[in-house]
Amino acid sequence: FRFDLATTLGREHHGFDPSAGFFDAIRQDPVLSTVKLIAEPWDVGPEGYRLGEFPPEFAEWNDAFRDSARKFWRGDTYSAQDMAARLLGSAGDFDRGGRRVWSSVNYIAAHDGFTLADATSYASKRNEANGEANRDGQHDNFSDNCGTDGETDDADVIERRARRRRNLLATLLMAQGTPMLLAGDEIGNSQQGNNNAYCQDNPVGWVNWEDADAVLVDFVRGLSAFRRDHPALRQSRFLHGVIRPEDAAPDVEWRGLDGAPIDWHDPGLASFGLLLRCSGEAPEYDRNSDTLYLVFHGADHAAKVELPEPPEGRQWRRVFDTAGDTAGDGGMYCVPGHPQAVSKQSVTAFALDDEKAAS
Repeated sequence: FRFDLATTLGREHHGFDPSAGFFDAIRQDPVLSTVKLIAEPWDVGPEGYRLGEFPPEFAEWNDAFRDSARKFWRGDTYSAQDMAARLLGSAGDFDRGGRRVWSSVNYIAAHDGFTLADATSYASKRNEANGEANRDGQHDNFSDNCGTDGETDDADVIERRARRRRNLLATLLMAQGTPMLLAGDEIGNSQQGNNNAYCQDNPVGWVNWEDADAVLVDFVRGLSAFRRDHPALRQSRFLHGVIRPEDAAPDVEWRGLDGAPIDWHDPGLASFGLLLRCSGEAPEYDRNSDTLYLVFHGADHAAKVELPEPPEGRQWRRVFDTAGDTAGDGGMYCVPGHPQAVSKQSVTAFALDDEKAAS
């Protein structure tokens, strides 16, 4: 069940209460207590924005993930710092009261606001057809038209938009938490810049299956398979750099592209590496050796990446790079000490394999 404007469900006479009667009733219901519960954690009342404040049984739509991802890939200052927090499940909002990482429902687009295609094609909303003089709909979309507004035949702009969509989708599928994909985003569906199309029962608001982007569909399929195959991306516990008992390594590390520590005070920080391992707090039965190194390169130039030193008997393999239009295609094995090239504005994933497998 997904509850719209869910803050209203927890309003008592003194204001919002995560222990409100409605939530207590759900906990005691023999059916509802066993199903997935998702809250839209805001309503239109005073102090209605309550991200991260619902009881542990609920997952919540995380609009902060959407905004952070869009800001990072369009190059806003200080966006890398916020994006880093979102990639680890927004622990600052959700890591309390025994909640799990899946509590954060991450998304790039939803039924309200721009679709993924429009977030990369329009600088501002175009809602005149809704009959409210373009006053309706969300005003802050954190979108980027990639060089020109609306439809275009410019090949450079088209390529830039395609890569931006791949980067946003990869960010979504590589993040800790629960990914949510708006129907139609996987095929490049557009609403012609209308970000409040609920009232348009016509092609503006319909999913245009006839013009589906088959290449993008294959890319999303590859990303989904990659997430399925790597438990390091689907952890239930928040990662805080806890030392793992099996190898004395932290469960998460941040690195600059050159391998040095990151200057998180840099307003222009545009790139970083994220090394993921199984949580150091996981019980023995839930541990695994899956290790990933993810490079988020938001700068508009190519760069070199120093990969972390692999454990003995293991070797890095480049799995995918959003500079191409496929994901999870196997890639090449990477020799330690040889910097790896990454393309401008790209997400690149490296996985650890046994050297036997590499040979």
